[in-house]
Amino acid sequence: MNIQHAAVVGAGVMGASIAAHLSNAGCKVMLLDIVPENASDRSVIAKTAIEKLLKADPAPFMHKDNAKLITPGNIEDDLPKLAEVDWVIEAVIEDPRIKKSLYQKLDTVCRNDCVISSNTSTLPLRLLVKDLPESFRQRFLITHFFNPPRYMRLLELVSSPETRPDLLEAVKRFADIELGKNCVVCHDTPGFIGNRIGIYWTLCGLHEAIALDLTVEQADAVISMPFGIPKTGVFGLLDLVGLDLIPHILTSMKQALPPGDPFHELGELPQVVQKMIADGYTGRKGKGGFYRLNKQGGGKIKESVDLKTGHYAPSVKPDTNALQEAQKTGFQALLSNSDPAAVFAWRVMSKTLGYAASLAPEISDDIAAIDAAMRDGYNWKSGPFELLARIGVAWFVDKLQSENRPVPPLLANKQPLYKAEAGKLQAEGFDGAYRPVTRAPGIELLSDVKLRGVPVLQNRSASLWDAGDGVACLEFHSKMNTLDMEIMELIRQSVDKVQNGFRALVIHNEGENFSAGANLGLLMQAIHNQDWDSVAGLISTGQQTYQVLKYAPFPVVGAPSGLALGGGCEILLHCDAIQAHAELYMGLVEVGVGLIPGWGGCKEYLRRWIAFPKKPGGPIPPLVKAFQTVSLATVSKSAADAKELLYLGKNDGITMNKLRLLADAKAKALALAENYVPPQPVVFSLPGKTARVMLNMGVKAYHALGKTTDYDLVVLSQLARVLSGGDADITQPLTEDDILALECEAFVELVKQPGTLARLDHMLKTGKPLRN
Repeated sequence: MNIQHAAVVGAGVMGASIAAHLSNAGCKVMLLDIVPENASDRSVIAKTAIEKLLKADPAPFMHKDNAKLITPGNIEDDLPKLAEVDWVIEAVIEDPRIKKSLYQKLDTVCRNDCVISSNTSTLPLRLLVKDLPESFRQRFLITHFFNPPRYMRLLELVSSPETRPDLLEAVKRFADIELGKNCVVCHDTPGFIGNRIGIYWTLCGLHEAIALDLTVEQADAVISMPFGIPKTGVFGLLDLVGLDLIPHILTSMKQALPPGDPFHELGELPQVVQKMIADGYTGRKGKGGFYRLNKQGGGKIKESVDLKTGHYAPSVKPDTNALQEAQKTGFQALLSNSDPAAVFAWRVMSKTLGYAASLAPEISDDIAAIDAAMRDGYNWKSGPFELLARIGVAWFVDKLQSENRPVPPLLANKQPLYKAEAGKLQAEGFDGAYRPVTRAPGIELLSDVKLRGVPVLQNRSASLWDAGDGVACLEFHSKMNTLDMEIMELIRQSVDKVQNGFRALVIHNEGENFSAGANLGLLMQAIHNQDWDSVAGLISTGQQTYQVLKYAPFPVVGAPSGLALGGGCEILLHCDAIQAHAELYMGLVEVGVGLIPGWGGCKEYLRRWIAFPKKPGGPIPPLVKAFQTVSLATVSKSAADAKELLYLGKNDGITMNKLRLLADAKAKALALAENYVPPQPVVFSLPGKTARVMLNMGVKAYHALGKTTDYDLVVLSQLARVLSGGDADITQPLTEDDILALECEAFVELVKQPGTLARLDHMLKTGKPLRN
């Protein structure tokens, strides 16, 4: 069965957001809710929900036009229309009676091959289907989305022995390929996997921070980044979720869990938190939570709560130098440190990892699924068993025993939890035997490629790998995947290597972001030395390297995910094709640091607008479009948005599931390799001074309205000169080298300006643009 038409019943925040993400997959969706009493518009709840989705930040839609795929309605009038749909997702309140009443109606309306699922996060499947007919039980399952559904990649699936395998498989396939979800099959246990472990970790952190008299900043700092956990840590996460939900979560979990479960040892909610909730400090949705922004007197001061007194004071960044030094020698040094923050880290993580190990056979079929649930449901870079593998199982067990604490049976043999065998990743099973970690067909990971052998080429910043099937993969692995001269050198070496042993090249990495752009530190060193020749050399090297890549005798496919900014955007613009992850935030952002795109970005982006088939007549409108995007440092909000901005071309592909990105990029590269011919050099006919004057007039008009700063006038004047073709006119053809020379000239001129130096310094110190 193919899922093409779905419905969501329940238009609250979660239900509406699920509907939005279904529309992101191109699926038609009906969104239904109750009819409010005395309502003039009987579908007002669903309609209002869609309006809120369009205004929400972060945006639930990958493109605003996707909202047109959602049809609002109400349960009383429109339930019979669900006979048309392939999948109904119930997202009403967590009350079994209300849910069952709805299920009885759905069972009579929906087709026999229509899947019906619940988005519940607390109620077991066996309770939801009790006393319902077999016809319903056969097509029912739990599909637990994590919030926000567009961005959180985990989908927990719970089925029963009665659930039809073909319907379960249809949902898995659709959620994987079309929704981009990592589908993790869970056992029918309280909280399933992600919340069972995640809630325990969060509440454990809350209690231990109070016990050790830590500030919320100290606790969040040590429990987050060192372990690859989002910087929100424990307290920032609780603020995000909402403190008022904690009592309900505690109650439901304690009622559902057996008496001997360690969850019960967490005790009651601390008095300080109870008082915060009573006073309206429920987190980000309220007046604040453990953190708040004090706006009294017109200012904005970040404050945090004292966990002993409940009083707020200005937030103070903790001194973590000692912990950072300890961690340089590994997790064991950090977790053995006597610093109170390190003691906190050991207490929280040892309890959490031990809890996960003791639960594993109860909640899942294997440890890899549990790791995936925590990575994609809580944004941990490593799941609990991957963390245990990095800490060292034997060391972890010895430390538990030294404290007379119980050792989970799964860890008792002190064996490694993961190992590589014959180039394949294997995980320890609950019986002690190792089994391969399986991937769904169509999923290829660079991490798996690395297990099969050594790099073809490598330096400190990049590596070239044999990805199989005649395709090489170029990987960046510098900090934030920033681009430096070592990467440029490896690109050139890779071009020689690929043409003598491979059919195609894919540029891809599995970092959180494809590339944050050029390494500004290299540029700053030359600027402080006023070494303008070195600046010109940096620009020329990048330009010529990207040109070599563009005209290589084999196809080059970029496969980005996350941020692709500045130089990272420019390298993609030089590729033959792009296969992008749906969550692509791509842009030429150099004006924010007082520069212009200097590695061929102006040339390639201008080329795209000139070649765009729907452009208005005449030579100036394409320049205006390119100028507007670059001058505003516009970054795409998704891959779909990148297509509209022409960062992606009409033939570039979009992959919803990040795990499928490498395989999809390889397929595109191999298709291009058939009878491949490199692109022909481009000749530009640009209007020169006429267009430049017009563009500068527009900038000055914006400046008069206060929409651009004084220094923007300087930067954008140089950008206008490059995009308009310098001193040439429409009768003088310009080569790509001519445009590159204009880029380099403008770039060097800008780095000499104090205004650019101020912007660069501010960005390196704060990570934010300076509006000077």
